[in-house]
Amino acid sequence: MESFVPLIELTRGPLVESIHFGALAVSDAAGQLLYSAGDPDLVANLRSSAKPFQILGMVEGGGLEAFGLSEQELAIGCASHSGTDEHVSVLRGMQVKIGVGEGDLRCGVHYPLDELTARAMRERGELPTSNRHNCSGKHTAMLANARAHGFPIEDYLNTAHPLQRLILQTFAEMVGLPPREVVVGVDGCSAPTFGAPLRRAAQAFALLADPSGLAPTRAAALRRIYAAMAAHPDMVAGPGRWDTLLMQAARGKIVSKTGAEGYLGMAVLPGASGPGSPALGIALKIADGDPAGRASYGAGMAVLLQLGLLDPDARAALQAFDRRPLQNWRGIEIGEIRPAFQLQPGW
Repeated sequence: MESFVPLIELTRGPLVESIHFGALAVSDAAGQLLYSAGDPDLVANLRSSAKPFQILGMVEGGGLEAFGLSEQELAIGCASHSGTDEHVSVLRGMQVKIGVGEGDLRCGVHYPLDELTARAMRERGELPTSNRHNCSGKHTAMLANARAHGFPIEDYLNTAHPLQRLILQTFAEMVGLPPREVVVGVDGCSAPTFGAPLRRAAQAFALLADPSGLAPTRAAALRRIYAAMAAHPDMVAGPGRWDTLLMQAARGKIVSKTGAEGYLGMAVLPGASGPGSPALGIALKIADGDPAGRASYGAGMAVLLQLGLLDPDARAALQAFDRRPLQNWRGIEIGEIRPAFQLQPGW
């Protein structure tokens, strides 16, 4: 626990009743640690926050051109989508282009994250299938990556499969580590998931926003990924969700990707906080996994405000994640939820 500090607290009357601990890092594209709270060298699983980098090999390998994939389809390949009918429609079209079917996905099945969609399915007696899974875009993109490189699609999630070796190598390069130093686990969707120090993950997100120092092919691929996510935030998450709302409010200046268990990664374009300001990457982890979903986004909001990255209109659009009153069941204000940290320069 020495790696974590209080990030979000909830009050009741004069008392701080609950505290969410965590750690975060803000880095630039060169890997310089600019700000932190807690231990920026904490190794944490990125979970779904790694998706923009897991799709990178497919874009570099010409998968978009090989299958005629659209920017919208690229965005859903980076997504933890809500499983709406629109998401499923985009996925089906993508799978037809690649020459795979929903039955080829190995992500598992759950009801849509979108409550309205899930309710409508239950009312008509429709059971969910793999395309409703929030990670089905990533898995479809993995199959495209395999096909683009001439790899077999059978057993594509096995860490020994050439597809997963390629993805690990690419991710390791983005976080500046040898592949053997990336901690590999199994995600909820059965795909490999990667652990890396927060400051190095933050650098990877900064490179997503400004890859100008990288080789031309990689830089071009990262720019395409950033542009697709920024242009189609509805594909990356869904109605009412942080990633979608933030990217809409930031109007292209910030890309955000949530990961499970309280992880959040954000990429900030150069110039977003003023003329000459560098690209920034932000990576944060909530120690308790943030099961109520109130800490990681509140901490992310606080970081963006402390860095001067949200104008008044954007802040108003994201009010649900800002410092705010807490009410009981009768609507009586009984406390507040608020940030409990200030960014510290460097380490």
